[in-house]
Amino acid sequence: MDREALVLRNRHMASAFHALPVKHQVRRLLLGMSAQVPVNIPRPVHYPDRLLLIRPDHLGDVLLTTPAIHALREALPDTELHALVGPWSADAIAGYPEVGQVLTLAFPGFSRDPKDNWRSPYALALSSARHLRRIGYRGAIIFRPDHWWGAMLARFAGIPERIGYDLPDVAPFLTHAISFERQHAVTQNMRLVEHLTGQRASLQPELYFPVDSLDEAYVEGYLEEWGIPSGQPVLCIHPGSGTWVKRWHEERWAKVADTLSEQLDAPVVFTGGDHEMPLVQQITNLMRHPACIMVGDTRVGQLAALFKRARVILGPDSGPLHLAAAVGAPTVTLFGPADPFEFKPWGPEARHIVLASDIGCRPCRVLDWGDDDPENHPCVREITLASVLNAARQAANAHY
Repeated sequence: MDREALVLRNRHMASAFHALPVKHQVRRLLLGMSAQVPVNIPRPVHYPDRLLLIRPDHLGDVLLTTPAIHALREALPDTELHALVGPWSADAIAGYPEVGQVLTLAFPGFSRDPKDNWRSPYALALSSARHLRRIGYRGAIIFRPDHWWGAMLARFAGIPERIGYDLPDVAPFLTHAISFERQHAVTQNMRLVEHLTGQRASLQPELYFPVDSLDEAYVEGYLEEWGIPSGQPVLCIHPGSGTWVKRWHEERWAKVADTLSEQLDAPVVFTGGDHEMPLVQQITNLMRHPACIMVGDTRVGQLAALFKRARVILGPDSGPLHLAAAVGAPTVTLFGPADPFEFKPWGPEARHIVLASDIGCRPCRVLDWGDDDPENHPCVREITLASVLNAARQAANAHY
């Protein structure tokens, strides 16, 4: 199939993917009706000065919410802030002093555990709402724009002020629905906070992650066991992602690692989750030089401590690249189906370089193409070896 035909095919398929299926149309109708049903909850005379921040996503999206949480703390210094996140993200937010309490919930649609039946997500919302009601909140912010389940939960919990975006499934459960615009996720999150506080941020939002000294000590000891002396900068590559459509070529990662380790005088450290060990082993088997493999051996804080030592971190669009940006390390991110305008690492462009193909069907915003032939989705694999090498050298040598 020629390139033009492939682009037309993929655009058509992406349009069909984003079209609302009949069952979701029915769900939307039922959600709108349920949002009108009165919730019989005894209302206290005075609500506690406490806000619930709902963010069901994984590492990257949670980190991109933290500048808004920081702005919320500055605007409302005496308000108690609770974060409701998935257990998969608790470590990502637990270290932020702005958050007084981290609550976890296995959000339907984000948990890897299959649901029991079609009723189970709604039963979970009702039972979780009872727990939240006992804690008591005067307001809730639903940070994920399309998270109708979180908005429904906040209403079932009797939270009187519920703020989010005016997307069709979400808006019926909100008391304050603001217009959705495609912007960077950091800016989207800031808009919600500014609406709640009535204050515009005076400074450019900053992304940071608090690194613990114990995590730094763990990384020091781990690297020394691999023969990397204390204080020596490293080159980090995080080649995995949550979906095959974001994957680059293993042999190119091997060439990047060998070339940059010589040019930057930095040993290579590969990172990832346990399930990404086969991918990293494929890459290291193709390399000429040895590399440190830290795959499966770091929690979020330890990964952040490692990234603080890096000359540059490279990888496809994924949460760890946002963590790297949050500790001030330079990054090179390979983008495919997602839109970097909305999800690129936050920070100076010279230190956080984005690479993407110019193929006409991206960004399709389809992160799971199922069993479709990977050859039909070349957006990441079209990124050249030379462009990655040049970007890595540029980012590693950039200054604030």
